[in-house]
Parts: sequence; C-alpha cells; structure tokens
Amino acid sequence: MSRPKHRFQRFLLEKVFHFQVDYNVPPGAEKCVMVFAPHTSMWDFVIGRLVLICLELKPNIMVKKELFFFPLGPVLRHYGAIPVDRASAVRLPKIMAQTIRQSERLTLMIAPEGTRKLVTNWKRGFYYIAQAAQVPIFLSYIDWKTRRAGIGPLMQCTGDYEKDFEQIVAFYKGMQGKYKGLFNLE
Repeated sequence: MSRPKHRFQRFLLEKVFHFQVDYNVPPGAEKCVMVFAPHTSMWDFVIGRLVLICLELKPNIMVKKELFFFPLGPVLRHYGAIPVDRASAVRLPKIMAQTIRQSERLTLMIAPEGTRKLVTNWKRGFYYIAQAAQVPIFLSYIDWKTRRAGIGPLMQCTGDYEKDFEQIVAFYKGMQGKYKGLFNLE
C-alpha cells in the first residue's frame, strides 16, 4: 500500500498518463547507479521521476555546474541535482564514484544515451562510475509501447564492458521511447 503522500503521484501515473508501474524495489537500489532508458523526450524524465517518487527513491542526476546560480541552484539541489564540471569529463567517473562511496544513500540516475535524439553508441560513464564506486547498476525503464515503468534487474560490473553491455541490450531490446524511432534498441 502506498503512503498517503504518494497518492497524487500514483494517480498521475496510473490515471492521467496510463502507466502500469512495477512497485517492486530491489534491495540495493538506495545506493547504486541507475540506468534510465529509453530517453527520447523530456516526458521520460517526468514519468521517471514520478515512478521513483512512488518507489520512495530520491534519484540524483548530474547537471552542469553553470546552472547552479540563484534562484535555480537551490531548486536543482532540492530535486537531487549534483553540479558537475564538464571541463573535467575525464575525471568525472572517479569524482562521482567518490561521491557515491561517501554517501549513505545515493541513487545516481544516468541516461547513457546522453541526448533525446537517436544515438547508436551509449556513453560508458555510467559503467565506469558504478565499477569505481563498487555499487550495482540497476536498469530502470519507461516503455511507452506497453505503458510500463519500473526498475529491472541488478547488474554487477564484471570489468568486461562489452559482455556486460550485451545483458543491458537484451533487457532494453524492443522497448520504445515516447517518440518512436529515437531509441536504438526498438
């Protein structure tokens, strides 16, 4: 049974947006890297955020540090944004891994497509962050074709990105983003 403060979000998801949500939260989702896909629209963020609120997870996202000016900065921080310096992109996985290790709870949500446009090669940073932080990767999803959303399986980094990525592809294969044709695994 959902807590009263989440009734409105659940109403929005189920009655307004017509999404069926898998309310199972796997153990370990409180401190992890969470892959978020497909990501073809800003609506994916809205639906994904509502899903995670209903699952009682407070996701964190990386946002370029230039956006942390007043009054936007405090609002971004309130919603879990972590400022990052894009100029130090090479060091970013190590910096984020250290942030995760030092936190009691941190669900770092990353859209590895990196954009809402069609891409064929996902960015690998999510994998390297999880590997360096020694935390699991969870595969979260929003499938607009079936109108289902939730958190899928846990993955542990083996150190063999190509092999591990095959498992990720197998999970997301056939899912559809809000805008058909913009997700490379449809």
